[in-house]
Amino acid sequence: MTSPILELRDVSKGYGSHIAVADLSLQLAKGEFLSLLGPSGSGKTTTLMMIAGLLHPDAGEILVEQRPITSLPPYKRNIGVVFQNYALFPHMTVAKNIAFPLTMRGISRDEVATRVHRALELVGLPGHGGRYPRQLSGGQQQRVALARAMVFEPPILLMDEPLGALDKKLREQMQLEIKRLHRELGMSIIYVTHDQEEALVMSDRIAVFDFGRLQQIGSPTQLYDRPATRFVAEFIGESNIFSGTVSATADGFSVLESAGARLRALASAPLPAGSRSVVSIRPERIALQAGDTPAGMENTICGSVSEVVYLGRSRKYVVRTDSGHEVTCLQQATSGSEPGFELGASVSLSWRPEDASLLPDTATN
Repeated sequence: MTSPILELRDVSKGYGSHIAVADLSLQLAKGEFLSLLGPSGSGKTTTLMMIAGLLHPDAGEILVEQRPITSLPPYKRNIGVVFQNYALFPHMTVAKNIAFPLTMRGISRDEVATRVHRALELVGLPGHGGRYPRQLSGGQQQRVALARAMVFEPPILLMDEPLGALDKKLREQMQLEIKRLHRELGMSIIYVTHDQEEALVMSDRIAVFDFGRLQQIGSPTQLYDRPATRFVAEFIGESNIFSGTVSATADGFSVLESAGARLRALASAPLPAGSRSVVSIRPERIALQAGDTPAGMENTICGSVSEVVYLGRSRKYVVRTDSGHEVTCLQQATSGSEPGFELGASVSLSWRPEDASLLPDTATN
């Protein structure tokens, strides 16, 4: 990445013995949509607050357009922020809420009026300038908060769980609205969420956090298809995890011995024979066939169907293997009349080695 608009260098933040963020380094490209994804307490909001200047890091440096801003107060950073609770002034009209950051910067009255009008148009609320926040729906209030954060044309826009208070349908609509604005305005956005689907839909890249540490950063496709850790494999989408011991490694692939099965997979990093490890495989990558398959074959396991979930154009099967492991498979229906597999049916599972990932077994280390 050349000339990032934002850069964090070895940034850390702690509260007593609790480490909220540890040695974090990442970059944001100009015009990029980067999501910080992770469970509650993983460090993503702390990171956002340090970029905004609302928290001060214990160590490290934050730069915007190659200029250090770590010691600058929030109002001198020229960064827009959208919070989950909107943070609108209830005694001000929509227009005055949006105008607030402009008047604080000494912008002329005529220019303020022009920019507020344009911002309302951008977020789909023309004619709402005279209303008060209490007269708006939750989705409309969020649009006003977004307009206020964008109206002074900041180089970076930070968004902290901005859609968390909305219902599912409205949240999905706002996701598309934010994506549209990002595309039309070329904004550089850092977006905090704990919703993996939201991150996959909206982001150019995703940074996955756990216990204050960056686990992996990459495109949605990279994180889904090639997770670097067991945590990422289980947190992004749905994965089947097989634990075992590495018996061989060659040409970028490793063989895992797991409960009598030999599972061959792409290795995310070289692991010596005897290492404890796991194989991760996505449900939709598993082929499900009736009957048993000869034992001893790589990436083939036998079992019986213990659960069937009808999902319209697909079916989800839970298969209990002969070793007692439960495996989830997702099969697309080729026709509406296809019967599928019934409960108790004997089946075999198989997948290609290149569709699976061998990862360090961090859960047991």
